[in-house]
Amino acid sequence: MSITPPYLKKGDKIAITCPAKKLPIPMTDAINLLQSWGLKVVLGNTVEASFHQFAGDDKLRAQDLQRFVDDDSVKAIIAARGGYGTIRIIDDINFDNLADNPKWIVGFSDITILHAHLYSNYRLKSIHGQMPINIPDASSASIITLHKVLFGEELSYEFTSHGINRSGNASGELIGGNLSLLVAILNSPSDFDYSGKILFIEDVGEYFYSVDRLIRALKRAGKLKNLAGLIVGGFTDIKDNDIPFGFTVAEIVMEVVSAYNYPVCFDFPAGHIANNYSIILGAELSLSVAGQQVSAKYVNK
Repeated sequence: MSITPPYLKKGDKIAITCPAKKLPIPMTDAINLLQSWGLKVVLGNTVEASFHQFAGDDKLRAQDLQRFVDDDSVKAIIAARGGYGTIRIIDDINFDNLADNPKWIVGFSDITILHAHLYSNYRLKSIHGQMPINIPDASSASIITLHKVLFGEELSYEFTSHGINRSGNASGELIGGNLSLLVAILNSPSDFDYSGKILFIEDVGEYFYSVDRLIRALKRAGKLKNLAGLIVGGFTDIKDNDIPFGFTVAEIVMEVVSAYNYPVCFDFPAGHIANNYSIILGAELSLSVAGQQVSAKYVNK
């Protein structure tokens, strides 16, 4: 069973750190939002740091994250943004304190590395959701879901999806995140068993052929054959070559998983989109896909 960190309450301390790319603008909106929820916000040294494209050099970013991992007064850590860089520091951080003093880790995109590593090594649940850099452009619905998961409120998902869905029912622990990062950690200490799990994937800025290559890499690694279900979130700003690739993301995915029988749904409201709903990675999820109608809820959250 995965470990559920304590849910937050008013007065708790939440830390903001930048394990990857540097911030282009202050996080005023995000800080105000978290404080309006009754949380005490602590800023890491990386918030104002700069080293090439990163929020400080690798040593600083690792020390910043380590500081908050080890500080038991901090009840949650939220990554200020993604970008690129977490994979450069993941092996320099000792997460052992989280085994005895679990806390929520929040973020998406490049933060998939953290989610996967904590699930693989500590069976720790974490939150794939909006980050401070995204708050000014985030939908109100996505912000509500972030509040709900942090404070332990009931959360479920119902939406009308893509007509190419594959109907069915499934239950299993929810895993995944950014597709490119899932491929980047294959056969590493951050990798894990996909069998019996419901996999969520999303990505941004890739080419159609690259999406095809990435999803086939997961298949060749044996990651897709024993899934309980597949949830496809936002694939945004996907580019094409001068000679069109000829397949949509949905067509690419369905061709790759055509040999399997589990339910598949598209257009889940999570990823590099304004309506980026928070999801609890590592939590048991019940998924129902009936044509275009999709519903999902947590079991024993």
